[in-house]
Amino acid sequence: MPEFPSGLGIFDLTGRVALVTGASRGLGRAMAVALASAGADVVLAARTACQLQDTATEIEALGRAALPVETNVTDPEHVDRLVDAAIHRFGRIDILVNNAGINVAKPVLDLSPDEWDRVHDLNARAYFLVARAVGPHMIARRYGRVIHITSILATIAYQNQAAYAASKGAATQLAKVLAVEWAPHNITVNCIGPTFFETEATRERFQDPGRKHFIESRTPLGRWGQPHELAGTVIYLSSDAASFITGQTVFVDGGWLVW
Repeated sequence: MPEFPSGLGIFDLTGRVALVTGASRGLGRAMAVALASAGADVVLAARTACQLQDTATEIEALGRAALPVETNVTDPEHVDRLVDAAIHRFGRIDILVNNAGINVAKPVLDLSPDEWDRVHDLNARAYFLVARAVGPHMIARRYGRVIHITSILATIAYQNQAAYAASKGAATQLAKVLAVEWAPHNITVNCIGPTFFETEATRERFQDPGRKHFIESRTPLGRWGQPHELAGTVIYLSSDAASFITGQTVFVDGGWLVW
């Protein structure tokens, strides 16, 4: 039976290599920096090169290596180049955080098929593409931690969120299937389900007094989440501390789902 280090060493990611999609800003950037703070070197993927470099600079200031790769994760060729670059630089990928995502918030009757497809391409299909590209490398080494960033909306209904909620539900079910298929290879696959977090992507909603008040009043902790508050969960699920957890969703929701 393996012995784990005492104290906080069980959460130590030193020597691990993580790949984080959507790492240029918001939750992705916060999680990439968190993984680096726990000792991981990090491959950073997003469409915006300049913002990726900002994330890389922050990680390097922590003494870890960062590889920013401008990538459209909805394009299989881009995804293959991303994974090839990671393997060329670091020789392996131990941790995958599928995080890149978008939202088109409209009632169903106002939602176009193109908008539906655009949300699902990034929030669900891209998760499949990146996991499929990374999986063989993890299987070959018999080690891996895969984390899908989903949402409380994978579980609950909320108006004007049909495309987003359905895509997050798809990402959750994909994680469960991967958890079953890859368990024999010592790979765990889990989800993190955030509630409403204050980021660039949610700024308009946060600045709407009515919406802001509703979300705060509906959340037992009485406020929106802050990106750094995902740090502990992503480190935990990436570490040996979570070695016997797979196919699960950890909701970081301020108590929203308690009601």
